[in-house]
Amino acid sequence: MPQLTKRYPFSASHRLHAAKLSAEENVKLFGKCNNPHGHGHNYTLEVTISGPTDPHSGMIIARTQLDDIVERCILSEIDHTDLNSDIEEFSSTPTTTENLALIISHRLDKFWAQKFTATDPRVTRIRVEETTRNSFEVTF
Repeated sequence: MPQLTKRYPFSASHRLHAAKLSAEENVKLFGKCNNPHGHGHNYTLEVTISGPTDPHSGMIIARTQLDDIVERCILSEIDHTDLNSDIEEFSSTPTTTENLALIISHRLDKFWAQKFTATDPRVTRIRVEETTRNSFEVTF
């Protein structure tokens, strides 16, 4: 089955902090990423779609359609935000990139299920790159 992966850059800030831990435990666990003022990343989101190619277009999905979906349900809500205070799902969970990848995958999967049928192309992987050394994936 063919796959399409598109990459989308976005920027966001956060502070790694677990409310249930003491200040000392947070510093020990998260180090400099627990800075009370937070810090930012230039992330890269990868969205992988798989499915049959359309016999007329030869594509799994129109690139512009995928771009519009990702912009509308993901990027417009997380790009240039403070993840700790601007993203509802982070009100009770640490803003790790693992959790960010899960939140993105849940949002995209929910949108996809409403828009597409079971025979349409499917989202098969979400990957969020935090730095050149750290990336996190969710597969469907």
